[in-house]
Amino acid sequence: MEVSSVQNLCIHLISAAFQRCRVSEDLCRLSVVLKCCSAHDPLTVGITSIGSCLEEFQHLNFSREFVDAKKWDGLISVRTTNKCDDEIHHYHLNLKESISNRRLIPLPSNPKNGAKFSGTEVHLSSSESIDVLLAEFNCFFLKMLVLKTPNVAIELVVERGDVPGSKHENVLLANECNPLSFSTSNIDRLKSGFEDYVLRSGNSLLRKYESCFPTSPNSISLSLREQLKVGSGVACCSESHKSPSLLMEVVIIISELSETISPCFRACSAKTEVLYFEDFSPCSIYQSSLSALTTIDWKSYGLVLRRAVDQGGNVMLEWENLPPHIHIYMVLHCYHKQFKWPLLRQKTQPDRKLVKRAIKLALEDLKEKNAGMLLSAHTLKIRSYAPDLARTIAGLILTSNDSEFQQECYSLLGLQSQDNEGEFVQDCIKEKIISVIETNDRKPQRSKEIAPCLFEDHCLQEPNFDDEEYDEGEHIFSSLDY
Repeated sequence: MEVSSVQNLCIHLISAAFQRCRVSEDLCRLSVVLKCCSAHDPLTVGITSIGSCLEEFQHLNFSREFVDAKKWDGLISVRTTNKCDDEIHHYHLNLKESISNRRLIPLPSNPKNGAKFSGTEVHLSSSESIDVLLAEFNCFFLKMLVLKTPNVAIELVVERGDVPGSKHENVLLANECNPLSFSTSNIDRLKSGFEDYVLRSGNSLLRKYESCFPTSPNSISLSLREQLKVGSGVACCSESHKSPSLLMEVVIIISELSETISPCFRACSAKTEVLYFEDFSPCSIYQSSLSALTTIDWKSYGLVLRRAVDQGGNVMLEWENLPPHIHIYMVLHCYHKQFKWPLLRQKTQPDRKLVKRAIKLALEDLKEKNAGMLLSAHTLKIRSYAPDLARTIAGLILTSNDSEFQQECYSLLGLQSQDNEGEFVQDCIKEKIISVIETNDRKPQRSKEIAPCLFEDHCLQEPNFDDEEYDEGEHIFSSLDY
């Protein structure tokens, strides 16, 4: 990994500490302390967590600009021990040295006096602003909570020596909202954690635009979770792939707020921030994943992508036709099934098809769970004809002189003979037509299953084909297309 700033270095060290906690599967605390004695003294950053792994400090590269910068002298102090060790080892390491010349310099150790524990404590000093680092750390921790790792508590402590009584402690628990069991799958953790993240984002907007609401923002925020529509998709590489253990998980959330409060959100509703994680840590998005986002046929889901903006590794999708009361959120997580720490191998860039497959699965999951959502423009056009078609069919039934024909129609519609009012019959037929149209739209494009009939009856049988990943531009037609 290349480090280009003090913030970047601290985030990497915090991420490494978090991974040691996560893989240990023991209940543990990650503690980050920012301490500044006075405005003229350097800022001290301390990072403490369970586990010991000196290899994680050996493979950091630094940009030339960072090496030449004066905000850090390149030295870090490391105190570490394993459970089986009798001592706490103390080292100094100059990270500005080249990797080939980098050496851990041992310092006097401390006895453990028979205690059995493991842990690593890292300290560094910098002239960077404490407020700059604090903002960076808060943003990082809020993203880490999306993964909802249940065995890790995060403690962030800020001490300003020149301001009496200014010590501030903040403890973040991944399972604080909507707790999950330790046996919960990664994708279910991601769904739950991302829901919490979206709700925090929504609540911050409610506070920002408090004057817009006719009712209390608190009463609105309580119903936000009920308004969330959640879809997820998981795709994995085939055994023949160069990285067969690679998994891509995607969660897409659509929130629908009341149209009466939508003007307050008009400026931000047409944009989607895409969170990206790799091997259980936030990171910049890869070019292959960005390409996947821009080449998906969004129009088949009723969406028009104006552009995808790469803001230094953070991606923002801008939509053209999104109603102001609709907001879309998205998170991608790529990781290896056999995850091991430290990650001494080269990071693997996910295949574009793998990313697209996971995103499409999440979109299809949303459509399957929520009737009428993400319908294609073609389907919406067909659905607009449903009222006229229903009116015509109802007229044929109601004006027929054949009572046996009428009874059979009522039976197929699931109606009793007394429910033969024109408007009632028409509404029933319209609902069935719309249901069939929307069901057909939810079917994967590769599927060759025939569309369901309007009434329960014998349908023509067509051969079925496997729902496989297909290349863009390949069109498969279903019965409703003719």
